[in-house]
Amino acid sequence: MRNKKILQIKNLKVSFQSEKKLIPAVDDISLDLVEGEILGIVGESGSGKSVTSLSTMGLIPSPPGKIEHGEILFNERDLTKLNEKEMRKIRGNQISMIFQEPMTSLNPLFTIGNQLIEALKLHTKQPKKELRDRTIQLLKLVGIPRADELINEYPHQLSGGMRQRVMIAMAMACNPQVLIADEPTTALDVTIQAQILTLMKELNQKMNTSIILITHDLGVVAEICDRVLVMYSGQIVEQGDVHTILKNPKHPYTMGLLKSVPDIRGKKERLYSIPGNVPRPGSIIQGCRFAARCEEVFGQCLEETPDLYSMEKQDHNVRCFLHKVKEGADDSVGVTS
Repeated sequence: MRNKKILQIKNLKVSFQSEKKLIPAVDDISLDLVEGEILGIVGESGSGKSVTSLSTMGLIPSPPGKIEHGEILFNERDLTKLNEKEMRKIRGNQISMIFQEPMTSLNPLFTIGNQLIEALKLHTKQPKKELRDRTIQLLKLVGIPRADELINEYPHQLSGGMRQRVMIAMAMACNPQVLIADEPTTALDVTIQAQILTLMKELNQKMNTSIILITHDLGVVAEICDRVLVMYSGQIVEQGDVHTILKNPKHPYTMGLLKSVPDIRGKKERLYSIPGNVPRPGSIIQGCRFAARCEEVFGQCLEETPDLYSMEKQDHNVRCFLHKVKEGADDSVGVTS
């Protein structure tokens, strides 16, 4: 059933203890992941994307991290209530994650084959004699040539693209229902990036695996995602289907991200960049968190925190006073720069 919600995050708040107080890194976010879809989460460094994914995997270090409140429902089971032993049965089996840098995720002292076999031993009950064949099968699944030879090689002998494919093979070893990919194409050249994205799309279609793709690259989102969430300073500022967000963005931050994407069809002397930086977590107590960088800012933005307002199109929400909608009527403030 395509509309089944396989993962639901409700009002999640994750904070980290500093010397004096708890500082929120993810502040009251909610999202749904539907079976078989690819959901993109976009934002600059420090926006809370990776903390959200690590919370889902039960990998927030405690201390200093702490889930203050909220639910993470996987097949209607709240993961925040599980102990480490129970989470271990889900992590890798039913929810897998591909981390940003494959070279630091793979152990340099063991061959590719050893590491894949160890993952299979940990999560499956396959007979030992079948583990090697399953390992070769997984490597072939992710498009690695001469897989029967490569299992005897070490991570440093492979290119960045090949190492990333190995990480995807490891994540797919148990046919997980959800795959979280945290910046899977970072540090790869453009050609290899395209191959990895194509591979992920194929796995999504063949295995019906739901994917959360975390990235700062809207070009990647446009390539393979069905829906997209835009995060800023620990909050969701806009969400909707990918065509709506890319063609008709409503939040000034989303507009700024799209204006920053290079366009080979037009020549510009300088690329657009959003002025300023992402605020330090916990530094903004009052008002909209994007106000200091926003070209559309007005008085209310500095005094009140906007909610996620519903737009005319279904499932399109924006956290901005410019698009305050009440009872289905557009109550937009209508400020222009």
